[in-house]
Amino acid sequence: MTLPPPHDEPAAVRERYARRAGLAGRYHPLRPEVLLARQQRERALCALLREHVGFNLAALRATEVGCGSGDNLLELLRLGFSPAHLRGIELLAERHAQARARLPAATQVLLGDASRAEVPPASQDIVFQSTVFSSLLDDAFQQRLADAMWRWLRPGGAVLWYDFAFDNPANRDVRGVPLARVRALFPHGRLSARRVTLAPPLARLACRVHPALHRLLDAVPWLRTHRLCWIAKPE
Repeated sequence: MTLPPPHDEPAAVRERYARRAGLAGRYHPLRPEVLLARQQRERALCALLREHVGFNLAALRATEVGCGSGDNLLELLRLGFSPAHLRGIELLAERHAQARARLPAATQVLLGDASRAEVPPASQDIVFQSTVFSSLLDDAFQQRLADAMWRWLRPGGAVLWYDFAFDNPANRDVRGVPLARVRALFPHGRLSARRVTLAPPLARLACRVHPALHRLLDAVPWLRTHRLCWIAKPE
């Protein structure tokens, strides 16, 4: 009997993103709901960094898993991280090329499966992921990637996590990552979390009425669908 080939989650991710290519305009930064969500998340991120690492961001070494076209790394540069201390890893060749074109030459941008990336163990102060794990539907691959991220961190470093926690019935290519699953992925981490990001369907509807309605609804924590987490590795 011929056994089926082993599941290839990175290949499956490429197929899912190809199917969703037509939705890219929904996330354009000029859309009011996208802009407001980014601003709210950045405020929360700044508060998290002030609380845990202070203001000397240029001294920190950080790697982003699934860096896309480089938006998050550009945000970290603007906040004060050093280009030479940043690294991005991206699975999709087109997005990798965009990130490489946009980011400083001193910032390393790797192409391929992040779980196999050659990042030295215990070399990073921060490992960042933004809506990557919700795109991974294979539990074993999620765990392999989480293990790699944890291995890269120095003692005292942290995983910086941003992802949505609830399933989207309209999109079977993603799934929410509840807090219990985050804890299971990083069982040795000291986790602090906060709710961020107004539910996107509600945000789009609110902005069609008026951006002020978005700000009003965003003030209600239980209407937020994402979590921003700091998962510290014990020293």
